[in-house]
Order: sequence, then structure tokens, then C-alpha cells
Amino acid sequence: MDTEQNVQQNQAAPQAPVAAAQPEAAQKFCKHCGGKIPADAVVCTLCGRQVEEMGAAATPNIVINNSNQNVNTNTVNAYMQAKARNKWVAVLLCFFLGGFGAHKFYEGKTGMGILYLFTLGLCGIGVLIDFISLLFKPNPYYV
Repeated sequence: MDTEQNVQQNQAAPQAPVAAAQPEAAQKFCKHCGGKIPADAVVCTLCGRQVEEMGAAATPNIVINNSNQNVNTNTVNAYMQAKARNKWVAVLLCFFLGGFGAHKFYEGKTGMGILYLFTLGLCGIGVLIDFISLLFKPNPYYV
């Protein structure tokens, strides 16, 4: 019976919690989420936001040495220079000799001029399109 009484007494009596033998580390509160974080933390371990400024030793010295001495010299070779053409000369050549590609030769487009010569201005359709587009170009226009 003694064992039964001991068991009943152990069940009836609340057990006291065991005190931690370790001392707690120094802690502080996060100013953003209010959670407890280590005292030496710079970033909150709970919310991830910065709690304190970084120390001066952690900030690297940044030196910007900008000594740009570049000089752009844009050169345009002879093939890339735009040539001024008179709009009305091109319109008259297109109207009277468009089937032979005279306006294309005047613009310096010899390949298109030869194509117009052999196809009679792309059967007249190319001449008509070129005539209308030449009318809407400024004078002088550049090719």
C-alpha cells in the first residue's frame, strides 16, 4: 500500500519547474517588431530589419576617381555622307523617264535604276509609287 500512497501523493502534488542553470544572454527589443533579440544584433533575427547603425569599422572608405579624358571625334566617310537632291528634278525625271529608271540613277541608286530599266519601272507600279512619294518629300531631300 505504501507504493499506492506514494503514487497518489506524486500525482496530487504539483511538480515545481526545474530552474535553468544557464544564465540568459543579454537581450534587447527590436524597435520594429518588438521581439527579443541578442544585444549585439545589428539586424533583427525575427523581422529582418536593421536595428542599429553599422559601426565605423564596418563601413569601407569609397574613393571615386573619375578622370575621364575621352574625346569623341565623329568621322563620316564618303559613302555615308548624305547627298542633297532637288525634289523637282527627281519628280520630272520620274514623270517623263520613270520607266527607264532615270530618277533612280539621279538619286545614285544604280541597282534600282537598272532594275527599273529592265522591268519598265516595275511595270509602272514602281514609277507611280515613286512619283507620289517624291511629291511629299521636302526640297532639297537627302539620299
